Amino acid sequence: MSSAELYRRLGAKRLTARSVIASTLLGSTPPELPTRSLVGTAQLLGIAPGTARVAMSRMVTAGELEATGDGYRLVGPTLLARQDRQARSRRGTTQPWDGDWQMFVVTGDARPQSERVEFRATMSGLRYGELREGVWARPDNLTRTVDPCDLGPVGAFIARPDRPVDLADSLWDLRGWAGRAGLLLAEIEGLLPPLESGDPASLAEGFVVSAAVLRHFQADPLLPPELLPDDWPGPELRARYDAYDAAFRTTLVAWQHANR
Repeated sequence: MSSAELYRRLGAKRLTARSVIASTLLGSTPPELPTRSLVGTAQLLGIAPGTARVAMSRMVTAGELEATGDGYRLVGPTLLARQDRQARSRRGTTQPWDGDWQMFVVTGDARPQSERVEFRATMSGLRYGELREGVWARPDNLTRTVDPCDLGPVGAFIARPDRPVDLADSLWDLRGWAGRAGLLLAEIEGLLPPLESGDPASLAEGFVVSAAVLRHFQADPLLPPELLPDDWPGPELRARYDAYDAAFRTTLVAWQHANR
């Protein structure tokens, strides 16, 4: 299958050289690899060596990478924070829920458009749904990593909606998330056998699918089971991705060692 066909089927944007370099390092422990391995991985995705090297140089200038003796190490706070968010999204850990919802309401004077856009992106990233402009809510079943009250003039409330299932359905596209999860599960099942056999020809498709799954995890609102549709595919997708990622990483590392 051509890479263009895979991107089209997944509805995904083509990975840039920076994305490939960042994703490769984010998946490595520690996040450090030789230049040759990074360039080779980029080539798997159809990215020319020169383009990959330029991307790495720019990432060093931006403070995202640090040059080592023969390679690069991830150091930028933005990418390290992304690594943490990615890991937490993949685990999908939630807390027991007693029916309470957190609600945050933006107060104070009107803010510049840029600040509103940034606040909206932050709240969405924290898995809050926007009830209406400036009013954000979610079930109180997650450990907060950021207090929205620290982001500006925001009032905090605890609420108990009359129809929490309907509210959750209106705040998040749960059926859309479940449908895409089913598509990604099918991609995983198709690629798992060649990856488990160590076939390097499956790495390019495997990389694209892995990136798509990790993005999808970050779009999971991580709601309590009581608010989810029947047969919610989140747990199955996470379990199958664990097996898939183990096979993908084993094959990728073997390929990188063979091409050092």
